[in-house]
Amino acid sequence: MKIAIVVQRYGPSINGGAELHARYIAEHLARHTDVEVVTTCATDYVTWRNALASGTEKVNGITVRRFPVKHERDPLAFGRRSDEVFKQPHSLADELDWLDSEGPSSPALVAYIGRHAADYDYCLFFSYRYYHAYYGVRAARDRAVLVPTAERDSAIGLAIFPPLFRDVRALMYNSPEERAMIQAVSGNQDVPGVVVGIGSEVPQNIQPARFRQKYNIRGPFAIYVGRIDQNKGCAELFEFFEGYLADGSSKLSLVLIGNSLLPIPQSPRIRHLGFLEDGDKFDAMAAADLLIMPSYYESLSMVALEAWALGRPVLANGKCDVLKGQCIRSNAGLYYETFAEFVEALRAIDQNRWLSGALGRNGRQFYRENYDWPVIERKYQDMFERLKKEPPPARADPLPGWFARRRQNVPAAEEVLGKLPVGPALAANPDVRRRA
Repeated sequence: MKIAIVVQRYGPSINGGAELHARYIAEHLARHTDVEVVTTCATDYVTWRNALASGTEKVNGITVRRFPVKHERDPLAFGRRSDEVFKQPHSLADELDWLDSEGPSSPALVAYIGRHAADYDYCLFFSYRYYHAYYGVRAARDRAVLVPTAERDSAIGLAIFPPLFRDVRALMYNSPEERAMIQAVSGNQDVPGVVVGIGSEVPQNIQPARFRQKYNIRGPFAIYVGRIDQNKGCAELFEFFEGYLADGSSKLSLVLIGNSLLPIPQSPRIRHLGFLEDGDKFDAMAAADLLIMPSYYESLSMVALEAWALGRPVLANGKCDVLKGQCIRSNAGLYYETFAEFVEALRAIDQNRWLSGALGRNGRQFYRENYDWPVIERKYQDMFERLKKEPPPARADPLPGWFARRRQNVPAAEEVLGKLPVGPALAANPDVRRRA
């Protein structure tokens, strides 16, 4: 069997999001089958500038085929088009213009898929909302499998995407919440799909004391790992955490790991270490008392899974359906929606060693049962075997014609998003086990 992993950018220096997810899947499936990666020459998700040479190279033993991006992102044009399609009625042509302006637009990549799809048994497309997935799925025809990595944001309300969710051979979802949202917006319940998620490369030789000594950190601390950004809920995290410290009863500090797009508060109890290599990052997480995940939008939090793999409890933003659902299913985290809830939940973990330990133990078991690599690999292999036995369905959604694309009759994406069901998906689910 031969598999293509098709993703917007790829490489060992890309340490987060769907791109890291794609690399992990590529490297683990390569243990069982022939894998190639098809991607762009971009490394920066803001500009999509061509930073790497086009052509073929080996990355960790896997063949990677890179294709040039047609144009860099124009932030002003992208912002203007986002306002048009997210906030007001528009046309399908407007949405396709938005897709092109979002980037990375690579007609050369799509043309390669169209010419060579038959060379692969299946093409796994990562991240539904990008050019390569929208056009590449159609180019791959009956070999397209989608890993949507969809978050509950305005893009899911665009009219160009429901046909994409209906026309692939299968979907590999990150969470029950992602599956419920996509099924609600597209009616694709008949398309084969399974909740898979992602494992993590947790090192064997983790030493919490090594981290504390190296960075001179003493006492209890909570940790945040990821891009320090308004969109990740970090501004609210700073406000809430400083409020938690106001009564003076806690010795807890907050340690931040990741590149920052926000000013860091000048507080002796908030320390920013910047980007760390994986060894230091995992040492830090193991040394922490808990992980805080303040993000409003996630399709799956890899860092929360890593914290659970290390036996650490998680405090998550309950306004993110995915994070809330993960905490409930695992019995390994608490969640908040308001400042008062943040204070009480953090106090419960901070000051109750029995609770903190129980949440951590539940998290470790939840990770082993649902996200350990043998579990993830088997779900992909089982899906490929299933698809071999099932004939591909007829295409249900042809591309609209010239006039249909230009009718100003498509509702604002935010309006569509507002009508989707909310809340964690807690119905009985055979794909993800819940801790008792």
